[in-house]
Amino acid sequence: MPDASNRHDISFKLFLDALLAGDRPACSSIAWAYLDSGEPIISLYEHIITRSLYEVGRLWEFNRISVATEHMATAIAEAIMNELYPRVVQTTHIGRAMVAACVESEEHQVGIKMVADIFEMRGWDAYFLGANIPTGELMSFIRTRRPSLVALSLAIYFNVPLLAHMVAALRSAFPEISVLVGGQAFSHGPDVILRALGEVKHLPNLYSIEEYITHEWRE
Repeated sequence: MPDASNRHDISFKLFLDALLAGDRPACSSIAWAYLDSGEPIISLYEHIITRSLYEVGRLWEFNRISVATEHMATAIAEAIMNELYPRVVQTTHIGRAMVAACVESEEHQVGIKMVADIFEMRGWDAYFLGANIPTGELMSFIRTRRPSLVALSLAIYFNVPLLAHMVAALRSAFPEISVLVGGQAFSHGPDVILRALGEVKHLPNLYSIEEYITHEWRE
């Protein structure tokens, strides 16, 4: 039996090849086999799906694949996540709610969908709003749901001013709500971005989010 590291690497390579080939049934089989080996969903998300999509993005950036292939791979990855939803949803809820959304002009929603799933697996009511949410619409939704926390995703570094505007609006209208931020844009230097945002929490991966939920929101 391969150890965990080798299992991650083998499954990642198989999943990435199937993604690039557009083979959704193979991607599904690989994901379920990985879970059936005893790995949790968070491990599948972090080590297989996220890692694969980062590599797809890198290949596109260096003109190794087309934008059509990049879009196809992203759509397949999200479809696989939807297959797993019965394992995500919980029958026991803890009475807390969170909202997960992408910043305006951001179209990469898979990462923030994973964040919403992690919260939901911990018993939260997770409202996933998806890509490109106008600030005004986000604010209106929050007024109706009154969540304890809002998580925002930023993939494109040049959209930092849009994130800063959204965070400022949240801080002004809802100072009691915790704000989490994350996404691939933070790989370019989180400290620079965070200085522009003020009082927010940056969590770099799904494991840090799970730890945050466990330690900061325990009863």
